[in-house]
Amino acid sequence: MGQTTFAWVLFLAYAAITSALALRGLKKTTTLQGFAIGNKDMGPGLVGVTLASSVASTATFVINPGFVYAHGLSALLHFGLAATSGVTLGLIILSKGFRRLGDENLALTLPHWLGAHYQNAAMRTFFALLNLLLAISFVVLIVKGSALVMVATLHISYATSVVVITCFVFSYIMIGGTYAHAYTNFFQGMLMVGVALLIVGSGLPLIADGVGPFMDRIAAQDPNLVKAFNPASPLYHDAWGVLVTPFIIGFGLVCQPHILTKALYVRSERDLNRYLLVGASVGFIFASMLLAGLYARVTLPSLASQDGVMATYIQNAFSPMLGVPISVALLAAGMSTMDGILVSASSIAGNDLFLGAMGRRLFPKATDEERGLLALKASRYILGAMGVAALVIALDPPVFVGLFAQFGVYGVVAASVAPVTFAIFVTKVNGRDAFAAAIAGVATHLAMYIYYLAIAGRSFFEVNPSITASAGATVSVLVLGATTLLRRRGGAR
Repeated sequence: MGQTTFAWVLFLAYAAITSALALRGLKKTTTLQGFAIGNKDMGPGLVGVTLASSVASTATFVINPGFVYAHGLSALLHFGLAATSGVTLGLIILSKGFRRLGDENLALTLPHWLGAHYQNAAMRTFFALLNLLLAISFVVLIVKGSALVMVATLHISYATSVVVITCFVFSYIMIGGTYAHAYTNFFQGMLMVGVALLIVGSGLPLIADGVGPFMDRIAAQDPNLVKAFNPASPLYHDAWGVLVTPFIIGFGLVCQPHILTKALYVRSERDLNRYLLVGASVGFIFASMLLAGLYARVTLPSLASQDGVMATYIQNAFSPMLGVPISVALLAAGMSTMDGILVSASSIAGNDLFLGAMGRRLFPKATDEERGLLALKASRYILGAMGVAALVIALDPPVFVGLFAQFGVYGVVAASVAPVTFAIFVTKVNGRDAFAAAIAGVATHLAMYIYYLAIAGRSFFEVNPSITASAGATVSVLVLGATTLLRRRGGAR
């Protein structure tokens, strides 16, 4: 059997198993709640692996090793140490409170959770629209990264790969919702664990003589690549950009709809603790994948495409027959996060737009049950529209798709981290103040980006989204903290 034929056999087998799991999820998806968060009958191990694979995605497995390749140790510390620590701490600190308040308000999505807690319908709609708009950027990253792997593995064109990936993932999520997402993510996550261990292990011969000699080989190419703060890097040249802002953003990334809402899947607080332990452990294994960027720098010092580093490294580090299943697992890595984003986005569309202001206006005489069924249908139609948009952009994506995705996702972080954190830990916070803080956060992120590009004259590649978004999150926290203190001193709410 030839390499390409073997690749197609494995990919079709993967697609068949994933489709079967999606159909299994369809049997449990009869209501909007079942589509959005399930029926609280999933085990903590299942949800923990689902969480880790949702966080990791194509960014960790395909795109971010390219940043480590291009910028060296500073990028590894940025993504592998600071951002991973922020995500882990954020999950531990926020999950229990989020689950408790979510159960109290019967929340199905993050916008629903915020709107119900702060009793602010406009805030719910704002977060729904913001998440739907900015989610596209991360979906495009996943589609492009997965398509590059598919091109190298199945030897089909980039355009064909984009179409196959988009249609496949959007279709099975449209069928099975959260259950399809959880079941397929567990399967995909197990593949990803195996591949992560293989790829990390592939570089052990390179450090057989010690870490020092290994880093010396990188320093021989460019001494800046082995510095914690790379003075030649426009993105990772100081402690603020390498350690502080990625930690803030990592903490804030937990507030994404497809991550924090995982806490609503499990049935009890005891299960929640187990879910967090499993998620953090598997997430550490996935984060170790970033070492491949350094491996590639030693073995392939002159690669032209940053986004293509992983695909090229796999081709050179493994035999053709072993490289094929690894590449298929990399496709699974992308799809595991993409389907989580799509479940949350379509649930937001149905629950927060269709069952919110729009549904009441369009169907004022419909019962709650009738509106719920209509919302479930609407979520699937909107999911299809998002698929078309992602397909069009991914066919001609931005050059540095990783930064494009970070810009969009971090915008959600800048808006949500203050309202979510204050809701969990601070009592009697005014809903209008929380809404104003959210707007201030995302506005600061966008304003700084525009300043750097239009006024300071920097290129898109020279602007670190974690810096602009962390500034936005900080402004948001300060606004909400100050307004809350002022209201309490004035005796108002």
